[in-house]
Amino acid sequence: MTRADKAKKILKILKDLYPSPPVPLQHEDPFSLLVAVLLSAQCTDERVNQVTPGLFRQASTPEEMSKLPVSQILAEIRSCGLAPSKAKNIKALSELLVERHEGRTPENLEALEALPGVGHKTASVVMAQAFGHAAFPVDTHIHRLAARWGLSRGTTVEHTERDLKKVFDEEEWSWLHLAIIYFGREHCPARGHALADCPICGWAATRKRMREEAMAGGGGPRSRPSESSKAKR
Repeated sequence: MTRADKAKKILKILKDLYPSPPVPLQHEDPFSLLVAVLLSAQCTDERVNQVTPGLFRQASTPEEMSKLPVSQILAEIRSCGLAPSKAKNIKALSELLVERHEGRTPENLEALEALPGVGHKTASVVMAQAFGHAAFPVDTHIHRLAARWGLSRGTTVEHTERDLKKVFDEEEWSWLHLAIIYFGREHCPARGHALADCPICGWAATRKRMREEAMAGGGGPRSRPSESSKAKR
């Protein structure tokens, strides 16, 4: 089966499962989404959604956030991974939004990527989910599933993004990004996953891939999810 054929079949399965996947990070506007996506690095969406209401009660605009001491931002986000550096970046990017963009979150990929702590993936999420532009943000989970499904042999998320954009139509990118994330969480975990029983891996993964994951401990019998893994969904 070619990559194009796999992509068509995967698209149909995901459309049946997730016709309208919600944005997992709670937000009110592009700025709050930008901050939430920045916080989500090495942190669960659930945790981010727990801390952002308190943060945005302190400051809900770039102007207000730029005036907060880093220590006050840190106090609100301390339970997120990499909190000290994230607090510094949130203040710094807020200052730049005020200085360079009149307090608005720019609707431009390059301008977003120029902000402190904002990489290509974060900028792509904001472009897709806040502004409705076609983008295919690839995180480590999508990178992993694309490899499992034989859609990419990329060794980096950038390479995987290019491969996925080739096999899926542009109008599907933003929706598909979310659908794959939800599928990975609910049906296709990184560990303890029986590939043969998976609605997609069962036919998309090659025998070689199944053997490799079984040897690495990732394709054995399906285990019952722990409470910690349930909390991350």
